[in-house]
Amino acid sequence: MQGKTQILNLGDSDFYHTRLTHSLEVAQIAGGLAVQLARSFPDHSATASIPDRSQIHAIACSHDLGHPPFGHGGEVALNYCMRDAEGFEGNGQTLRLLARLENFSAAAGANLSRRSMLGVLKYPVALSRLRNPELRPRLQAGPSVLQTIDLKASTPPKGYLDSETDVVDWILEPLGNADRDAFTSIKKREGKHARTLHKSLDCSIMDLADDIAYGVHDLEDAIALRLVTERQFRDLVPEESCKIFVEERRLKGPTESNAPYEAMVDGLFGDSNTRKRWISRWVNHLITPVRFIECPEFQDPLLRWRVEIPEGQARFLKALKELVMQVVIRSPGVQHLEFKGQSMVVSVFEAMQSDPERLLPRDAQAKFDAADGDLRHISDFVAGMTDTYLLKTYERLFEPRMGSVFDKL
Repeated sequence: MQGKTQILNLGDSDFYHTRLTHSLEVAQIAGGLAVQLARSFPDHSATASIPDRSQIHAIACSHDLGHPPFGHGGEVALNYCMRDAEGFEGNGQTLRLLARLENFSAAAGANLSRRSMLGVLKYPVALSRLRNPELRPRLQAGPSVLQTIDLKASTPPKGYLDSETDVVDWILEPLGNADRDAFTSIKKREGKHARTLHKSLDCSIMDLADDIAYGVHDLEDAIALRLVTERQFRDLVPEESCKIFVEERRLKGPTESNAPYEAMVDGLFGDSNTRKRWISRWVNHLITPVRFIECPEFQDPLLRWRVEIPEGQARFLKALKELVMQVVIRSPGVQHLEFKGQSMVVSVFEAMQSDPERLLPRDAQAKFDAADGDLRHISDFVAGMTDTYLLKTYERLFEPRMGSVFDKL
């Protein structure tokens, strides 16, 4: 994960977040949420079901393991490549990696407990049930020379891979029939893929921690790298959207009492020390008010209870996430690199598919042959690459002057 893109392209700087540092921060925040819940609600009926620190850390640290190189672009590219072989989705690949591909055990992957696997199971429905047949992965119509992927049609639904159905059956086996049926229900949407409706208590803690890390720490990177200006911040995160935080600072910070919003903006766009202090205050502000919500249709406490933050904090976090999405992720600078990475993923996959005996490394080829040519094993190989490894593989295959027989495959 150290070698995989979080948002910004690897190699542009030495200090921003990768998938590894992001996952470590999610684990830290998830642990903080679990501690805060126990502290805030010692007598709540859900408190006995809070995961211990090691379990929530395991879930949070592993939640992004299956995401391919080059972020969302790589995911779309692999889903296009696997369009005739059940598709690809990053969260589903995480489950596959933990259940089958890791070699910590002879036949059970990372050999995690049912509860840990349930915590990682963010979307508990197979891709085949969620897929809208009108959105079949394809190339765009239009350009006569450049063949590009149709992003809308090729973006996968959020679910697990059909190849892991037996794994999910094992995870959900202890549940009663009514709980299992409700947990795997879906909502169909016009012109879109269907979506899942439920996640477990542990998964909801991890998911909230993921949102906080994304909205806060990825924005921290963008500000530090001057990808977000003070004007853009003021436009997309106005004082109204962070009103509850501003009021909290008015009470807690006497020196900021007259203009806490201005003090916050000045601190964020000042030196790195003041920015770090404000980032820390944001995280504390978002963790502290976490609370349980009840889903009364479930009997099992791991499904009956989830977590959320109050409306004011949720509005603030949503504004931060929207800022990252609009100004950073959708910026041409990031999209150019995602487009290039997507093209390289397709090229490497299709090269391996065209002649696996000649081009796949020996260990990957052995798995491919043992599975009678199942493309899932080529997908596993490409999805497991770091950004740099995929780039070097692309260069070896397609750049005339790049690559050596002594390169490690």
